[in-house]
Amino acid sequence: MRLIGLCGGVWAAAVLVAQPAIERPRILGVAHIAIYVKDLAKARQFYEDFLGFGEPFTLPTSDGKGVAIAFVKVNDQQYFELFTGPDQGEGQLHHIALYTDSADRLFAYLKSQGIAVLGDQGRVAKGRTGNKNFNVRDPDGHIVEMVEYLPDSWTAREAGKFMPATRISDRIMHVGILAGDLERANGFYASILGFREFWRGSRSPDVLNWVNMRTPDGEDYVEFMLYDQLPGPGARGTAHHASLMVADAAKAVEELKRRAAKAGYTREIAMQTGINRKRQVNLYDPDGTRIELMEANTVDGKPAPVSSAPPPKH
Repeated sequence: MRLIGLCGGVWAAAVLVAQPAIERPRILGVAHIAIYVKDLAKARQFYEDFLGFGEPFTLPTSDGKGVAIAFVKVNDQQYFELFTGPDQGEGQLHHIALYTDSADRLFAYLKSQGIAVLGDQGRVAKGRTGNKNFNVRDPDGHIVEMVEYLPDSWTAREAGKFMPATRISDRIMHVGILAGDLERANGFYASILGFREFWRGSRSPDVLNWVNMRTPDGEDYVEFMLYDQLPGPGARGTAHHASLMVADAAKAVEELKRRAAKAGYTREIAMQTGINRKRQVNLYDPDGTRIELMEANTVDGKPAPVSSAPPPKH
């Protein structure tokens, strides 16, 4: 009996060892960036009247008397989420979101990689808009939502709608987030999530400032905004940003200047060429969150030089 028990234990261990690794499902792109706004009316004026986007739906506050989250639509897969509650002392960013073809498999995969799920209930539930989603934190503490769009969700219900001709852009090309330790950030985004680095840039040859990481199964990307000292909460809105793709930055500037007075936008609207050699325009919402307009290609069609500068030291 002792031999049988021993053999049974060895067999059970062998079964455990032989279990196949959980494969990561596809991560298709950036779903949204969620930000805090102090005055929803002013934020709507910026995102809807000035930038020209539509608002398909909102979520109410707990007392039902106000709006907790306004959803501003860029395209059928991408949104801005405007949170009206008080920020958590970390600046305007609430979270970024990535969309996948299977939230359930991504949930299992991330847990198999030792990533903690916030408020883990042992399964992926549907959110209030009808999509499956769950949250994790990256090495810098940013909440990263993983979402799967479902055919019976509010998102699907409004497919093809709320995309007026006034939209200054029809795509969020990337979102930018602060990253303090490039190795740790890569451990999460590259090694675990499968993001692919495609460009590094710096203001000087002494220190690296930006690293661009493309989603593994799409063209959107996350831009690491590297730092040696974490900016104060009030200064993080220029680093945490969304970049909207435009075909012609000069034409976008002309159109926005026409809209500015009516939309109450009083800041400078100017085009510049970035270190990545792409034409861009920096705009700021009423709470200081930067919204970048950027062309997809460099000014001459040639690749921008890649920086070999070292990451910041802490």
